[in-house]
Amino acid sequence: MKLNEILRKNILSLQPYSCARDEFKGEASVYLDANESPFNNDVNRYPDPLQLKLKKRISELKNVPVDNIFLGNGSDEAIDLLYRAFCEPNVDNVVAMEPSYGMYKVSAAINDIDYRKVLLNEKFDIDAYKLIDASNIHTKIIWLCSPNNPTGNKLSRAEIIKTLQWFRGIVVVDEAYIDFSAEDSLLSSLSEYTNLVVLQTLSKAWGQAAIRLGMAFASNEIIDVLNKIKYPYNINILTQRHALKVLMDTETLNKHVQIILAERNTLCKALSKIDMVKEIYKTDANFVLVRVADANMLYNWLVSSSIIVRNRSNIALCEGCLRITVGTAEDNSILLQALSQFSKVLK
Repeated sequence: MKLNEILRKNILSLQPYSCARDEFKGEASVYLDANESPFNNDVNRYPDPLQLKLKKRISELKNVPVDNIFLGNGSDEAIDLLYRAFCEPNVDNVVAMEPSYGMYKVSAAINDIDYRKVLLNEKFDIDAYKLIDASNIHTKIIWLCSPNNPTGNKLSRAEIIKTLQWFRGIVVVDEAYIDFSAEDSLLSSLSEYTNLVVLQTLSKAWGQAAIRLGMAFASNEIIDVLNKIKYPYNINILTQRHALKVLMDTETLNKHVQIILAERNTLCKALSKIDMVKEIYKTDANFVLVRVADANMLYNWLVSSSIIVRNRSNIALCEGCLRITVGTAEDNSILLQALSQFSKVLK
């Protein structure tokens, strides 16, 4: 892949905005460069636009160089920036597996990009041949999600690698749920495939959804492009400080992941004993996709009981399915009681 050949021409020639903190690195005794308030209240200064302290900690955890890391306001910012960097509106297209995370499609629509869907097979997996067949000279990005949302399963690593080898554009692998999977991350393949972008997040296993911090890992060249077009101070100082503190505590992360995995196993076993549950799909995430007797009726029953799950019946290949997040033991017990009550009502 030659990056300059797939970048939008206006992005290739763009002169990025240079903020005050871009022009000076390190610490100073007096700051008179950014028209900030001189009265220190702990948030009167602009934050580091490249989040270097935070990236250094992420680099240590992920074994990825700082120059290969981009931080965004959630993974959604990285998704949007990839469209804006590589896809010419009303000209280019992208290919994506279906069903999958809905923001790939929404962001394509916002950016006026043709979105080409390729259905997963009966095992909810991808076929590299079909992904490539759906592409043409105007296809700039292929979107993959592993473990996938809403199906929960990891994708075939061999098929992902085939896609990376054959496709001449960007291949994005969204690993938002990778911490719950026994499958290794594709981060170790970054140096081998210059067209690979891996997305991860602090929202799931790390339990930090409210701070909105997403991570993109890619070649230096791709990261430079994302930094070139992002807003200057896209990650506020409160998020940077909080994330750095959280990332120092891997013990809590590991403990919570193990609890969720154990609860996932318990939940699946209990669901299998309920008559109205028709199928429980294999999952590598912190949720489970379940096919039930009457998904719409059950969903409304649960809502009336103040229990909120996700009705995925209107999604391709997920007809009659609910997506259930693994909660605490108490959360899961309340859910199971409600399901048992509903099952009796159906009888």
